[in-house]
Amino acid sequence: MRILGAAVLAMEALVMGFAILIAMKTQSATALVVGSIIAISLLYSASLLKRKSGWIIASILQVVMLAYALIVPALIWIGIVFLVLWVLAIVVGRKGEAIRRELMENPPKKSE
Repeated sequence: MRILGAAVLAMEALVMGFAILIAMKTQSATALVVGSIIAISLLYSASLLKRKSGWIIASILQVVMLAYALIVPALIWIGIVFLVLWVLAIVVGRKGEAIRRELMENPPKKSE
C-alpha cells in the first residue's frame, strides 16, 4: 500500500512541477510559490506514509492539487486521474496487505 501511494505522490510532484512551468507565463509569483509548496509537500508526504497521519495529509494534498486547477485549468483532468489513482492505491494496497498477512500467518505447505 505504501509503495503504491508513494509512487502516486512522486508522480504528482512531477506533474506539479510542470504545472508551475505552465503557470509561470500567466500567473503571479504567489501562484508559483503555492505550486512549489504543493509539489514539495507531495514529495515529503510520500515519506510519511508509514503512519496513518501521512495518509491523511496525502489525501488532503490530493484535494489541494485539484484546487490548484483554478490557477492552471489544464490540471483538472490530470488531478482527477491522480485522485482516482490515489483511491486505487489505497484499495489495492489494503487487499495486497491482507493477502500478505494471511500468507504470513498460514504459509503454504510444500508439496512433495
